[in-house]
Amino acid sequence: MTTDQHAPAEADRLVVHRIVRAAPEVVFDLLADPARHHLTEPTDWVRGSLDPAPARIMEIGQVFGIEMFHLNAGGRYEMHNLVIAFKPGRTIAWEPSQYAPDGTLAGGGWTWRYDLDPTPEGTRVTLTYDWSATPPEVAAEIGGLPSVGPEFLARSLDALAAAVEDAPA
Repeated sequence: MTTDQHAPAEADRLVVHRIVRAAPEVVFDLLADPARHHLTEPTDWVRGSLDPAPARIMEIGQVFGIEMFHLNAGGRYEMHNLVIAFKPGRTIAWEPSQYAPDGTLAGGGWTWRYDLDPTPEGTRVTLTYDWSATPPEVAAEIGGLPSVGPEFLARSLDALAAAVEDAPA
């Protein structure tokens, strides 16, 4: 595994890579299933889907709800993730968002993106955490960004690998 931080501490994104011993379709299957997203989490921050039988992620514009928990965020909270990139077997990305009282969906400007490339060993997974579109006042409100470092992303890819390696294709 290699970890790349694309700029000094002022960077607006983190990128990590890892070879996973599973076919891209197997990796993508997990990422497209909100009920299994907790398997990509190295802690217990991501708890599970808000829907007991969530729809599979199938397209840009789809929203999927996730139960979250973090002491610094006041404990349990909900995120409604807006899918912003979707290419079956290759790319999936979302912007964590929340519904406002008027029912509109508003994101904070940060995104999570997975890019999958086949390799002889399985899949090269690239995980990008990008907060370049986060307004400074939003970043200050949540205690600054990035909220995690490259080691967290690396551990996330380790968790993803543990969930899919040696799984049937």
